Amino acid sequence: MTDKVILEMNIEEQKAQELERIVKQTAKELQLSLKQIRTTVELLDEGNTIPFIARYRKEMTGELDENQLRSIEERVTYLRNLEERKREVIRIIDEQGKLTEELKSSIEKAVKLQEVEDLYRPYRQKRKTRASVAKEKGLEPLAIWIMEQPKQGDLKQEASKYVDAEKGVESPEDAIAGAMDILAENMADDAAIRSWVRRYTMDHAMLTSEAKDADQESVYENYYNYRELAKKMPPHRILAINRGERENVLKVSLEVAADPIHNFMARQIVKGTSIVRDVLTAVIEDAYKRLIAPSIEREIRAELTEKGENQAISIFSGNLRSLLLQPPVKGRCVLGVDPAYRTGCKLAVVDDTGKLLEVAVTYPTPPNNKRKEAAEKFHELITKYGIQLIVIGNGTASRETEQFVAEVIGEMDGVELAYLIVNEAGASVYSASKLAQEEFPDLDVAERSAVSIARRVQDPLAELVKIEPKAIGVGQYQHDVSQKHLDESLKAVVESAVNHVGVDVNTASPSLLSYVAGINATLAKNIVKYRDSNGKFNNRKELQNVPRLGAKTYEQCIGFMRITEGDNPLDRTPIHPESYPVVDRLFKELAIGMDKLGTQELSDLLGQQHVGELAEALEVGVPTLRDILESLQRPGRDPREELPLPIFRTDVLKIEDLLPGMELQGTVRNVIDFGAFVDIGIKSDGLVHISQLSEGYVKHPMDVVSVGDNVTVWVLNVDLKKGRVGLTMRKPKDQQ
Repeated sequence: MTDKVILEMNIEEQKAQELERIVKQTAKELQLSLKQIRTTVELLDEGNTIPFIARYRKEMTGELDENQLRSIEERVTYLRNLEERKREVIRIIDEQGKLTEELKSSIEKAVKLQEVEDLYRPYRQKRKTRASVAKEKGLEPLAIWIMEQPKQGDLKQEASKYVDAEKGVESPEDAIAGAMDILAENMADDAAIRSWVRRYTMDHAMLTSEAKDADQESVYENYYNYRELAKKMPPHRILAINRGERENVLKVSLEVAADPIHNFMARQIVKGTSIVRDVLTAVIEDAYKRLIAPSIEREIRAELTEKGENQAISIFSGNLRSLLLQPPVKGRCVLGVDPAYRTGCKLAVVDDTGKLLEVAVTYPTPPNNKRKEAAEKFHELITKYGIQLIVIGNGTASRETEQFVAEVIGEMDGVELAYLIVNEAGASVYSASKLAQEEFPDLDVAERSAVSIARRVQDPLAELVKIEPKAIGVGQYQHDVSQKHLDESLKAVVESAVNHVGVDVNTASPSLLSYVAGINATLAKNIVKYRDSNGKFNNRKELQNVPRLGAKTYEQCIGFMRITEGDNPLDRTPIHPESYPVVDRLFKELAIGMDKLGTQELSDLLGQQHVGELAEALEVGVPTLRDILESLQRPGRDPREELPLPIFRTDVLKIEDLLPGMELQGTVRNVIDFGAFVDIGIKSDGLVHISQLSEGYVKHPMDVVSVGDNVTVWVLNVDLKKGRVGLTMRKPKDQQ
């Protein structure tokens, strides 16, 4: 056996050991079985997507859901990077000739990158420091002598041996000072000391903030003289203080008692009485104040920021998913209105399939106030196209436009007509995009925005995927977080939502198709190009003819593609083609034909089956059969249709109309750490504080409400001056 073969075998063995360590660590952290982690890692390494694994490989993973799979992927990636960093650190220290078995073992056992970096710190190449200068002056032996803590002798006399004017050591005091600098850096680089100090600081430090100018008015006035235990700070407060500091309004620091830290360090370093005890005490204080404390403060502030960012991204992701999965308002011709003052309200009429029929502009709002002409145009369009719903964007001039639309509806006797205000966040981003220019080359930016506003009610998912996810404002502090992490998380949310619903391959836009599992932007365009050239797809198999759509991609994406009126009725269900033989065996077992698909007869028959026994007879896993039966009972079902439609309005409510105790119906627009904002039909959304969401204890608002929920609220208080309304979801006692 050659040396090369042996080396390759050793590398493979090392990789296998690393993977086993990673699997065990991930299983321990996520409290899942070793088999679940191992199988998931294998599936991911084979190029399978998370939506595909979650939906079609349930038997293999023990029915792990998408969130669990993403947690595994995230943690395994981190631990693989950690293993790579460990190898690099061990190599560098070994090349320096300083690697011991004990140090190597400590590095290999580390489960956090911070632990590895602490262990590597003493061996890292440093820029010029006071300690490195002292070493250049030849003072390291004196530092070693001091650390030996002699009980007899004279420090000054020992230090005088190192006086050397040519090296810049003018006196014994200079030599002692240099040796102390070396010792201070050694103590600051000690992994055990840093770990303890970091943990102690996190447990006991107070985060304080004060105003740089106490007379300056700002939104940060709550933090002008603020103190809170750092580890107890809620995420949104961390990010608010960070922003105040970044905008140069606040001065922020960590405060922690130094004495307990000095005492701990002394217990590790000082051994009984010696002639250098006072010197070591001074070194300990200097090492902590000058080197350890500033570094640990940066690390803890970064850790707190990461905690705040992770929560903000989690909130945004949850809200975005709820928004994307809002039920489509089908079967209605819609008039979209992009309100404005000076430039007028842009109108776009779209039919029940989202096709643009007409655009127009009217000027019912100040400064033009051409209400009569605007009303005539609205009446004309409503009558001409049989419009049933007017959708108004919630931007500038939206409430004046709402007032006008309510009056128009009041004038239209005998017409079934209502209006709805939608969050127009991102509409302007979409309308100025290259995609919008390709879709509507003849429209101006505002007209495209009106089309987007209309369509996002008809099919929120199909329209909102055209917009960069972070431009859809349903988060908190989204501009203060790692944009790379935010983009990755939001892309995963959109991908999850799209694959949950499925896409009609014959009508889907490239934007929508690009989020299907396994499909990228290029492939999405290829699918649409093929469809435009060859006509609609008649069956799923035809997708294999699309250029660059290979076997692996087909396997990943095809279960999420729907063909509603194709050759095979199963192509409109979420059943994967790999399971079509199972369906054939099922229909034979039940002695029923495929022509019964979608009938109540089949649905009733399937509902009577014992899944376990049937799975055994069909030689298929129970989770897969359960999904197949559900898909056959409701073929072509859109999971969003089970959710309540948004609240349609016909008249305007003003803040002046509100009284404490008044009962209202509203729609949740945004959920944040401290509550939920609810659209009750007035200019500004009302706030339901977390304490008012339920009679019982609420850990987080997302446990109670989601974006898009229709809720019953009661007015708690009204601040006319600030235009704020406090709401409660707890029914007042006098109404119970």
